[in-house]
Amino acid sequence: MAAYAVPAALAWALLGLLLNFLPLSRAALLLAVVYCVFYGVPEALGRAGPAPPGSRWQVPQRMVSGVSPRRRILVWGAVLGPGFATRNPYAGFGLLLLMVAALGSVTTGVAVAAAIGIAHGTGRALAVVRDSRQIGATEYLRTLLKSMYWRTFDGLALLVIGGVAASAYISTFWHVRL
Repeated sequence: MAAYAVPAALAWALLGLLLNFLPLSRAALLLAVVYCVFYGVPEALGRAGPAPPGSRWQVPQRMVSGVSPRRRILVWGAVLGPGFATRNPYAGFGLLLLMVAALGSVTTGVAVAAAIGIAHGTGRALAVVRDSRQIGATEYLRTLLKSMYWRTFDGLALLVIGGVAASAYISTFWHVRL
């Protein structure tokens, strides 16, 4: 787990530092709203929408063939744990980058980004453990149905988050005094 979670936490924390060092929060909120609508509507409706942002790249075979199992795990963890250099099937992952940029505080940005990295890296490690079992035809079909369910859930979550981001963006123009 640590081979995935630690590199992910470090990569995300560095990203949180860079994204919040510059004043991007208002622009990031607006981009988050557009992103949520663009990806959320098709996913929530259960339709094939645009492919989520990401890379088709995976760990090259030459980096892990003929090496010790320990080194293979470290390479896989460093590359796959953060999630930037691999394919993520759900559009919600790309939204995380915009939400970290929208925080507007270096300290909060680094902390939240590191937590995202830990969660993502740990999730990837658990998926590797789960997938290391032999999967039969029945289990494959069940996994496919779960994937469709989670894609719809991802779309609904994007729409809710987009609504909250739109409210936050609008509130940056009006200051309400209580």
